[in-house]
Amino acid sequence: MFKVIKQYLKATDWFYLLLCISCSVLSVVTLLSIGMDRGGFDLNQFTGEIEGLGNYRDAAIQAGASMLGILCAVILSCIDYRGLAKIWPIHVGITWGLVLLTLTKLTLGPVKFGHAPGTTDNHSWIILGPLSLQPTELAKISFILTFAMHLDNVRETINEPKTLAKLLLHILVPVGIIHIQGDDGTGIVFATIGCMMLFSAGLSWKYILSAIAAGSVGLAAILNFFPDVLKGYQVQRIMALIYPDDPAYKDIIQQQNGGKIAIGSGQIFGRGFFNDEHAYVINAQDDFIFSYLAQCIGFVGCAIVLAILFGIAIRTLTTGLRSEDQIGTYICVGVFAAMAWQIIINLGMNLSLLPVIGVTLPFFSAGGSSALMMYLCVGLVTSVYMHNKQRLFSD
Repeated sequence: MFKVIKQYLKATDWFYLLLCISCSVLSVVTLLSIGMDRGGFDLNQFTGEIEGLGNYRDAAIQAGASMLGILCAVILSCIDYRGLAKIWPIHVGITWGLVLLTLTKLTLGPVKFGHAPGTTDNHSWIILGPLSLQPTELAKISFILTFAMHLDNVRETINEPKTLAKLLLHILVPVGIIHIQGDDGTGIVFATIGCMMLFSAGLSWKYILSAIAAGSVGLAAILNFFPDVLKGYQVQRIMALIYPDDPAYKDIIQQQNGGKIAIGSGQIFGRGFFNDEHAYVINAQDDFIFSYLAQCIGFVGCAIVLAILFGIAIRTLTTGLRSEDQIGTYICVGVFAAMAWQIIINLGMNLSLLPVIGVTLPFFSAGGSSALMMYLCVGLVTSVYMHNKQRLFSD
């Protein structure tokens, strides 16, 4: 057993895995601290005994999902990524089949398709008794694999209008399905993954600049002349950033203002975990975990966390650049895009630079589906690393 482990560590990018695991460990510690702030375990009102996991449930799920994800990443890394791309009908059928089932909003006993948590209209969840699954997270893996194979097949003619139209359709169909679910934040992530993979495949600058110009004009036109295209709360979140002092947007901006206060309260070295001095952060376990973490570890700790996340993203990209075939490069660029844009968008939300659109912080935000998806991505990248003769670093 030890010999197998030693051989695997020699063949794989163990430092890359270590960076990812360190994020998961810090995530679990942060979620435990949040759980303690919220009262910890539930107690039976009659016996005073502990019942269930209480507010530590998020931490327990995160730990379990991360350990399962690490195991899946190790298994996936041992499988040739080219073979995974070729069996696309299997993973497309499973992942997107589950996504389409959420549109039905069916309930079959303990299983509920198309569940919307809280007060949101994001019907992207499947409830499995006490557990939940967001299939669009797993569908990101399938999308990266299939789009990488599509790009590899047409890379010589990518700038021909007919070819480009098919590639754009490959991006727009998943984004459209996710929009129908009501999860526009995930839809934006899918779009950015596709666009960055297109760019890496050699898309002409005339198309890139034209798309940026058209997108800017289109967004301005929607906000000024066609606001009904967006949902009411989406428009309010955008306007709240433009006019933060307007009393009409006081409740909308409250979450982001609280996040900024928490970040500032951490000062240089933070207040530490597991104490009663933390500022309250709305959705601290999900979208705003960075705000809560910042007040615990301060500016210095945040700089270290961001350096680790930056290291993971850059290591992902450089692994792709050293791939001996294009499909490996495209896969790594897709994973890099998924990580980088989620980090950028989430930090922008926490710092009030971007509106709140429900994008989680990779490896940190609570959610078993998100944690599992990130480690499946890590497994793809390490597969590219292990199944190429070129290595990121010499042995």
